[in-house]
Amino acid sequence: MIRMPLIETEIQAACRTEGELAREIALRYARYYKNLQVDVFIKEYHSKQVAIIGAVNDQSRFELQRNVRLLELLTYAKGPSVKAGQSINIIHSTGSSICDAIDGTEDVAAGLSTYKLSDTLQGDPKANPFLLAGDIVTLPEADQVYVVGNVLTPMTIPLKEPITLTRAIAMAGGLKQDSKKEKVRVMRQDIGSMTKREIIVDLSAIEKKRADDVALLPNDIVDVPTSGGKSFLRSLIGGVAPSVSQLPVRIIP
Repeated sequence: MIRMPLIETEIQAACRTEGELAREIALRYARYYKNLQVDVFIKEYHSKQVAIIGAVNDQSRFELQRNVRLLELLTYAKGPSVKAGQSINIIHSTGSSICDAIDGTEDVAAGLSTYKLSDTLQGDPKANPFLLAGDIVTLPEADQVYVVGNVLTPMTIPLKEPITLTRAIAMAGGLKQDSKKEKVRVMRQDIGSMTKREIIVDLSAIEKKRADDVALLPNDIVDVPTSGGKSFLRSLIGGVAPSVSQLPVRIIP
């Protein structure tokens, strides 16, 4: 938030572009000046670190000294490799951003964003967001699902063949104690869509043959909660953080 002379209330600067903030300031001064021209410039950016791993030609970490979009980072990684699949994912290690909190859209499912790789390569604005501090960009070699939360071994599973919910949990070592078997969540986001939906599954009913097993789709996140409501995001980051920490750091000025 910022304050300006003659303006009684604060003006929100966070989560706005230079142009948006300039228009807001001009609107606030409309009672004092007609056709006021306002220009806003960024004096300095705070450095932030992101990483890109997976099916790219040059896995690396980057220190960003300015705003960088997903496609530009991909070019610094020398583009997707020949083994790259059809999707590109961003794991937001900081969870929901300040902008989400301001907009009232904070959501645990926002920890993972999935885009269609071809849309990103074409520069589609909906698939080419600005990166946030701590973001980890991953390019899977094939379609994948994620099993996280209260399982023995949170992991990423390639979808080389059809996989059901119960099989995916078994591949992750099974459930730990205190798991909420009746409230296992499948968070689903179709490739190329920003809409996320949550499916609540009763694992006990599936085990007792009272409900059908759920066939998993690409980019599904299976989250096994505990009675304490453990966040899935910590498990998701934990699965990729060790490999990221070994990467060299490069600077994007």
